[in-house]
Amino acid sequence: MKSLILLWKRIAEDSAIRCRTSTTKDYELVLGRSKHEGMSFLTISLPSFGKDFQKSLDQGLVARNMFQGFSWHAGLPRFLGGFLELVFDRDSGVLLPNPDIDAILAIRQLTLIFGKVQFPCSDARNRKSMKEYVQCDEEVKVSDARLDSLDHREFHRMSQLLFRDLFLKADREIDSLELIPKHGPGATADKLRGNGKFNNMVWTDRLEQYFPSGDYLLPNARYYEHHSDINHLEPGAEMPVKVITVPKTQKSPRIIAIEPTCMQYAQQAVLDVFVRGISESFLRDFIGTEYQEPNQLLAQKGSLTGTLATLDLSEASDRVSNQLVRTMFSANPILQGAVEACRSRKADVPGHGVIRLAKFASMGSALCFPVEAMVFLTIVFLGIEKELNTRFARKSDILRFLGEVRVYGDDIIVPTDSVHSVVHSLEHFGAQVGASKSFWIGKFRESCGKEFYDGYDVSIVRVRREFPSTRKDAPEVISLVSLRNQLYKAGYWGTVKWLDHYILGIIHLFPYVDDTSSVLGRYSFLGYDTERECEKLHRPFVKGFVVSSRIPSDPLDGRGALLKCLLKRGGQPSVDSKHLERSGRPRRVDIKPRWAPPY
Repeated sequence: MKSLILLWKRIAEDSAIRCRTSTTKDYELVLGRSKHEGMSFLTISLPSFGKDFQKSLDQGLVARNMFQGFSWHAGLPRFLGGFLELVFDRDSGVLLPNPDIDAILAIRQLTLIFGKVQFPCSDARNRKSMKEYVQCDEEVKVSDARLDSLDHREFHRMSQLLFRDLFLKADREIDSLELIPKHGPGATADKLRGNGKFNNMVWTDRLEQYFPSGDYLLPNARYYEHHSDINHLEPGAEMPVKVITVPKTQKSPRIIAIEPTCMQYAQQAVLDVFVRGISESFLRDFIGTEYQEPNQLLAQKGSLTGTLATLDLSEASDRVSNQLVRTMFSANPILQGAVEACRSRKADVPGHGVIRLAKFASMGSALCFPVEAMVFLTIVFLGIEKELNTRFARKSDILRFLGEVRVYGDDIIVPTDSVHSVVHSLEHFGAQVGASKSFWIGKFRESCGKEFYDGYDVSIVRVRREFPSTRKDAPEVISLVSLRNQLYKAGYWGTVKWLDHYILGIIHLFPYVDDTSSVLGRYSFLGYDTERECEKLHRPFVKGFVVSSRIPSDPLDGRGALLKCLLKRGGQPSVDSKHLERSGRPRRVDIKPRWAPPY
């Protein structure tokens, strides 16, 4: 923790120079409260201050019910007061006509920098998160009961207007067995890993109707003699998803659900037709599946013009009702059946046993992200309809909002004029709009990891891991080098000088390199080091530490090997010539000194 506090001090000093103020008293407060409250002050209390500051920017006023736990002087908190006075009036707390952008950036940087450090949560917080997961599913059932037949008819009508062509295409490809499934590198509920997934012989009766096991588990007709070896599970015998926690913030973990191998395999097949269908139609201008930049640019536009609002949803995936998803696909029974077949119906929740799910899917399902985006886009346009007191009937009605409406997962852009109707519609259909991360009143906007004020980028650099103490802490070293280079590009020169000294105490080789180099080095606008020339290619080399990770040995042959080769997407050969010998995610990461190009 000492290193993190010193880092805060250095960034505060750099920010103070930039804004011509002092942070001496601010550092004393951080030092004192960290001593008494521990790491939670850095990872919970400071980020809470930062979120209140952002909401104050949006509202144009510092309200007295905010910044709990911090003392006040007149109309502003004392903490970071030198910066706050450059943004708000000290006496009234009202936003200044021309607030200092550097001060806004400084406050955000100093309060939110530790908000997403990957510290493990306490057992109590993990248990609380599991309880909230179960409660959230109960709330989905309550939301389902509140919706009437008219709600479902309107939702279906709008989803057909948006996605009719996409759904018809998916229907055809599923019916003609054109979909190509895929195994991912991650964990599965049945603990199959890497190449072992291609030897999977477990299927479900629900999958069989839309994804025949003979076509999806066997390479070709020559292997049909193995069809009797496939273990078909009845609905009651299906394996539930395994709900686990992974590090997110010290305040609360991230909840994900690990799917069984057969389910994830089929989900990837449907995901492919959704992603292709969106990218090949007008929907690519309204739904993001791969690139966040369009959302970020619209957020910047909204901060400058005030015409666009940015909305963020809490527990977004866990609040998407399966009944609503069934309604969305109801005109396309083949697609509806296929999506339902590869959806896990039950979840094994620690401390709560196996529960029946009302939500469509949790994070971990391959279909969670695209389906929630389609559901949210449908609801957004229902809200816009309500605001305009009209009824959209043609695709041209939708295209009028090109550049004004966009959904990337749970990050949503909508016209400010319609924001209240959209928020009401989202909450009516069971979503929960995050008040602390949704903005439409002032000039602050946030979407997909980028933040803007009045058109200026006020995005910050975040610490993701603890500082390393030795070279053996490879993930921490890699993260610290990345942090150093991000701070360099952000202009925190004093902080970077201190970090360079710290890093050299951990790894003795730390050359200047370009940010595309494989060497763990320091980026500089002045160029990179050259220590010698490669004898074969006559290009410059430098000596530094390079990330080394070894893919686990996982030999695959016979039926599984042929299936893996036939399932490869695209016309290019595999980039890994040893993919049948090694597979899966590396079990550990190391760093080793090597000669390598500095670019």
